[in-house]
Parts: sequence; structure tokens; C-alpha cells
Amino acid sequence: MIARQAIVNAQHVVVGYELFNRSRTGPGHTAATDVALVFTALSHAGSDELVGKKRMFVNCTHESLVGGHLELIDPDKVALEIPPLAHTSAEEVAMRTPTLAALRKRGFHLVFNHTVLEAAYAAWLPLADYIKLDLSVLAPDQLAVLISYAQRHSHAALVAEKVETAQQYDMVSSYGVQLFQGYWFARPALVQAKLVSPVQSSILELINLVRKQASTEEIEEVLKKDAGLAFNLMRLINSSGFGLSREITSFRQAVMLMGLKKLFRWAALLLTASRTGGTPPAVGQTAVVRGRMMELLALETMPAEEADQAFVAGIFSLLDTMLNMPMTDALRLLSVPPIVEAALLHREGILGHLLSLAEACESGDDAAFDRAATDLRLSSQQINIAHLHALAWADHIGN
Repeated sequence: MIARQAIVNAQHVVVGYELFNRSRTGPGHTAATDVALVFTALSHAGSDELVGKKRMFVNCTHESLVGGHLELIDPDKVALEIPPLAHTSAEEVAMRTPTLAALRKRGFHLVFNHTVLEAAYAAWLPLADYIKLDLSVLAPDQLAVLISYAQRHSHAALVAEKVETAQQYDMVSSYGVQLFQGYWFARPALVQAKLVSPVQSSILELINLVRKQASTEEIEEVLKKDAGLAFNLMRLINSSGFGLSREITSFRQAVMLMGLKKLFRWAALLLTASRTGGTPPAVGQTAVVRGRMMELLALETMPAEEADQAFVAGIFSLLDTMLNMPMTDALRLLSVPPIVEAALLHREGILGHLLSLAEACESGDDAAFDRAATDLRLSSQQINIAHLHALAWADHIGN
């Protein structure tokens, strides 16, 4: 469960959302909950984007700032909210400064609260992109002094948070504050984050291959054997948080663009969120068999690149069941070629006929089988061999 609260400018236009992990049981957040929040936001499979193309503000611990999950994000999309130190000392401030400077150099936006204006944090102040001023703890006379000091000694944008009345808004606006957060504008909205969990054996196999620096073909093979793994990768790499300017529609492209280092970090994070159990669920297994069967039959008459789209259509043909939403909504979460979309929504085109054939093999519908086989000009022997090979191929998951 994630809560998001809008941060707006003086024109009341949303410039970003702060995300809160509402699933944790403890009073505070930890490095583990920070990682879980960012990973969930990146992999969320609901019908609405959590932040869309707006900037994502996330709370951090100093431990989570060195976590590998930050390697998976387009830094420009993220503002990291940095807490003050529990025991402020010149030595500890100096020790933490290189990490913060490196994050900012990579392109992350750094957010501090008003304590960054204290003399002890002088080394951090030039790194601040945003400074938050909590109206629930700062008196009006304190606010005036802090805002004046921040405007003279930093280039940070000031954010008044916990703005709950028109009077508070008018006051901080008169001091020159341009960004606002609080109940006066929007209460945090709860979002039930949806995830499609791969099985752990597939993730472990992927991790082992990446550590051995396996070929793109070997890694692609693992992705093709787990519908949840495939969905998560395509969802992440086409999310606004990943920062690509073009849509990726094939597993091979995704693996090559991701690179081994990011693949390893992503798989390790995915492992922490995956369900236990070594056998793939029935829905995922069926999707894998469909994809492989359709790919094998497509290779009879189509080039390898086009046959790859047959696999994509098959493995994503049960997304509506996996996500418990209509297929039209599920496809909005992914980038698929028009030929795949036509197959999934309307069973049109050669991929639509192949999908109808795969479904007929599962259901034992002889009439549908004959129609699809005739449309595709495939013999029963060709189809049966492809189906058996697909079943055998899918059975080797995790072996």
C-alpha cells in the first residue's frame, strides 16, 4: 500500500508526488522499506501511474542512499529526501558529504528539511535542490528568518509542507515560497500497488547467468520461461522512471539496453519481493507454453524477428488474468507492437490465428483447432509437434 501526496507550485500545478510506504508495520522507515517503496513504484502494474511523468519524492535513510536500487532509476525523475543525522557532529556530516555529492552529480535531486540551514550542516547546504519547511513545527517568526536565510545562502527551491489553512498559504507565499504540500491542497491518496511476482527459481537462474556474464541469448531464454519475469522487465524498462526516449518491445532489446550490472541489481531486488515456491503458477505456465508454441509455429513461415513477436503475444495473452483487469487496461501498462495488440485484443492477423490455435489446443476445441489450422495452412502433425516441444521446453524452468 502506497500513499502519494501532491507537491504543487504557486499556480496549483502538480510538480511532483511524495510517496509513502503504508505497508510497513514499524513506526519509522528503514533501508529495506525505502528499497521496497522505490521498487514497487517502478514495477507497479495498476491502471494508473503512481507519479506519471512528475518527479517522485521518496524518503531515505543514509543506509539506503548507497543501495543498488538507485542504479535502476533515471536520476532526473527522483528527489531523495535526506534526513538529518541522529547525532550531529562535524565528523559525521563530513563523512556523509561525499555520498550526497556523488548522488547529486549523478543527477538526483536532494531534499533536506530546515535543519540543513544550521551551521553544522554547512557542507550540505550547497547540495540542496529543495528545502522543506514544516509548518507544524516552525513558528511564523522562525519561518520568516529561515526563509530569508535560505534565499540568501542557497539556490534551493523552498517547499512549505503541512500547509493546512488558507492563512498559512498566504503567509508563506508572502515570504516568497513557491512550492507547497499539505491538506490545504491534497490529502495523501492511498494506492493499492499491483505487482506480478515471478517465481524465485527463475530469478535465481537469471542472477546466476548474469554473474557468469552469460550471453544475451541465454538471458533472454530465462525471461521467456517466466511470464512474471518478462512482464516486470518490460514494465520497468518502458516506465518513465527508467528514462528511455523510445519504447522497447522485445526481450533482446531490453536485455541489451539494461546491461548486466543493472540486470543483476534488478533481479536481486525482484527476489526480495517474489513469492516463495519452486513451481510456476498454472497461469504463468500456460502463458509460457502458448508463447513457445506460437514462436515455433511462426518460425515455419516467418523470419526470427517476427517469430519473436509471436512469443510476446503468447506469453502476454493471460495478462488480464494475471493482473485481474481487462486486457485493454493491461496493455496500457506495456509497449507492444500493433500486430501483437491486434492479436491479444481481437485475435486478428497471423498472430491472432496462432493464439486461437494455442487456445484450442488447451481446450480441446476441435472446431476452433481446424479453423485456425486452415487459416495458418499448418498440418496437425506440425501443430502437435510444436505443442509437445513447447510443453517440454516450459517444463525445464529452473533446471
